[in-house]
Amino acid sequence: MQILKKTQSLCPECMKVIDADIYEEGGVVYIGKNCEQHGRYDDIYWSDYEIFKKAEKYECIGEGLEKPKTESNKGCPYDCGICPSHKSQTVLSIIDVTNACNLRCPICFANSETAGYKYEPTQDQIREMLRNLRSNRPVPPNSLQFSGGEPTMRDDLPDLIRMAKDEGFHHIEVNTNGIRISKDPLFLKKLIDSGCSTFYLQFDGMTPEPYIAARGLNLFDTKLKAIENCRSAGLQSLVLVPTLVRGLNDGQVGDIIRFAAKNFDVIRGINFQPVSMAGRIDRQKLREMRITIPDFLKLAEAQTNGQIKTTDFYPIPVVLPISKAVGALKGKHYQEFSNHQECGMATIVFPEGDSLVPITKYADVDKFMASMEGVREAAEKGSKTKAKMRLVGATRHVKFSLLGSLLSSVLLHADYSSLGEFMRKVLLIGCMHFMDPYNFDLERVKRCTIHYALPDGKVIPFCTMNSIHRQRLEKALSKPIQ
Repeated sequence: MQILKKTQSLCPECMKVIDADIYEEGGVVYIGKNCEQHGRYDDIYWSDYEIFKKAEKYECIGEGLEKPKTESNKGCPYDCGICPSHKSQTVLSIIDVTNACNLRCPICFANSETAGYKYEPTQDQIREMLRNLRSNRPVPPNSLQFSGGEPTMRDDLPDLIRMAKDEGFHHIEVNTNGIRISKDPLFLKKLIDSGCSTFYLQFDGMTPEPYIAARGLNLFDTKLKAIENCRSAGLQSLVLVPTLVRGLNDGQVGDIIRFAAKNFDVIRGINFQPVSMAGRIDRQKLREMRITIPDFLKLAEAQTNGQIKTTDFYPIPVVLPISKAVGALKGKHYQEFSNHQECGMATIVFPEGDSLVPITKYADVDKFMASMEGVREAAEKGSKTKAKMRLVGATRHVKFSLLGSLLSSVLLHADYSSLGEFMRKVLLIGCMHFMDPYNFDLERVKRCTIHYALPDGKVIPFCTMNSIHRQRLEKALSKPIQ
């Protein structure tokens, strides 16, 4: 056993913070911890040590909020709000607008409709949450996701989207199972007309079986109808969100990617999410069920016949040099993806006929990012001319075809519309592995950039909200179901 680093985690039984080791054994990376009361717990952290080592190279520590919203009293992760221990800013904001749902999924983060209470913030409360998020400094978040429950259960969702636009959010997503937008084209049009940028569509596979097992009924045709309705309405931005469950849909990764490529006119990306383990789980069963990011990468390579390889994927912080370089050139702050390097990996793919061409065929990603570091250094030293020359020089690491022209537009203008133009020409394929109490790593929590806003003014990282705080906080802010 080789100890790689030390961190802190949670006991899955009592939820106390305990010391933990991240260690390698037999080419697999584990997280191990001892609770004095409940004993030893070991879980797979990353299933491949070599891929783990690659991810470690992209570690970066971001900047926290200038004025944290809560104090450090109980210690991470129990001071969430965001507290002074947090090392990253909000990139994607989430507001749960209801815990009502038209499904009863056993793997739901929110455990919707089984809680025994109704959580549904008023419009006034939501406006205050939006303003609270936009008050973050040095950079207010630009992206927002309305989630739940099922947010389309609220008839006033178009009003909430317009409200978010008015408060300064440019990119607004609706996280949905697709049922209502598949049946109600008029409501779909209202959502789009009000300013909805993207639908974050639950999409578990290409056959009925994953939906029957995970959602309780066959929703495959519903998903297809939702996508077709979005196409008819002129929307060009859907993200498919498969929850990966071993033995259920892990054999459909390639089929899902090919489906997205064939529907490239409306689908902008896929965000695969390995299932998080809720409740008490037999330790042997935990090992059998756990899917980690390297598992997904290998599934993608095998099931695309090697068109997309494990080496085509990079940790999320890989893009950080771009925002820092452009920010230094323009003298302003931009959103920084200073996520923990083990939170997720992604690649960009160009669908070309029946082929999937990854960005690594067009660019030397590492050399390009290193050049962007040089741009930042020159700009911060006050030499804008030298920085611009280095920016031009960075393009030698990119084949100046479609990618080169698109990337140049993003770097030159650094605005939402140029980024949108770029994303409409590519397919983003990513995997985010959200934590549960078994594989919980407080260092990942401290660098989370996906944050929930609540009516009491708290802003809470994704994994602590869903593993620790949701039931207590929502219940305190809810009404009992009569």
